[in-house]
Amino acid sequence: METLVVPVIVCVAAVILDGLLGEPRKWHPLVGFGRMVIRVERRLNRHPDQPARAMASGLLGVAILCAPFAVLAFSVEVWLDGWPLVVAQAVVLSLALSLRGLAEHGRAVSGPLADGELDAAREQVARIVSRDAGALDSPGVAAAASESMLENGADAVFASLFWFLVAGLPGVVLHRLVNTLDAMWGYRSARYLYFGRFAARLDDVLNWIPARLTALTYALLGNTRLALRCWHRQAPTWDSPNAGPVMAAGAGSLAVTLGGPAPYASGIKHRPTLGSGPAPGAETVDAAIRLVQRGVVLWFAALVAGWLMIWLIAEGLQ
Repeated sequence: METLVVPVIVCVAAVILDGLLGEPRKWHPLVGFGRMVIRVERRLNRHPDQPARAMASGLLGVAILCAPFAVLAFSVEVWLDGWPLVVAQAVVLSLALSLRGLAEHGRAVSGPLADGELDAAREQVARIVSRDAGALDSPGVAAAASESMLENGADAVFASLFWFLVAGLPGVVLHRLVNTLDAMWGYRSARYLYFGRFAARLDDVLNWIPARLTALTYALLGNTRLALRCWHRQAPTWDSPNAGPVMAAGAGSLAVTLGGPAPYASGIKHRPTLGSGPAPGAETVDAAIRLVQRGVVLWFAALVAGWLMIWLIAEGLQ
């Protein structure tokens, strides 16, 4: 039974650490990893216009960047035992999580937006989305921030918890690194269309189950019927197989309308509508943050309930 309760303790401890300390202001491991990614891409992505060669180089880049850290994470779990292992797991998982950072970024947008300071809200939302923030009106800023909260809640919170519970430190480390590679290479531009394809597809695979668990979590904690209907009808129209369910269910749960046309540096991107209801506002961003936070509580409650059920069954068999 100890092997079942320890992962729960690690997850709770990691969330507490993240809440107390937040993201490191200096020397964040993912920042250093990002610098490595840039160097490796410059060295390997020499022929972006040759599909086979570029895809092979991209696969090699993923292996070079991810394999050593996955092996190191596996070695830590082999070498350490007892409380030293629990502490190491909690620290690494807390670095992979971004629950506090998510809330801080979201409130940095919703605060000025609620006060009518549109320029300040645009400046803050530009830090978390790639849209042309200067072209966004107030509902556009709120929509961008709300969508970011919902999608990053799946990627940086629930997926990290899921992969730790499934595969320990190697799982959470591999997922977080691949997710970072997708964020840096997963563009459909001339330079990354082929080179970043393996990283993007691997990220889709690793996030497939966590995304749907996140969508279900969002649905259970808000307007459930509307969330499930939006998930079923709207998610297939979205260009991302994982962001679609997450944001459709999240928008439906919040009973607001997200998605739709969005300005980018390259022009207006016409996206499908997500959710149903009024246009988003500052309160929508805060509601999205609370939805993610309540989702973490729900996951912990489910984990504890599952552990108690297994314990009771084991006791009954003795």
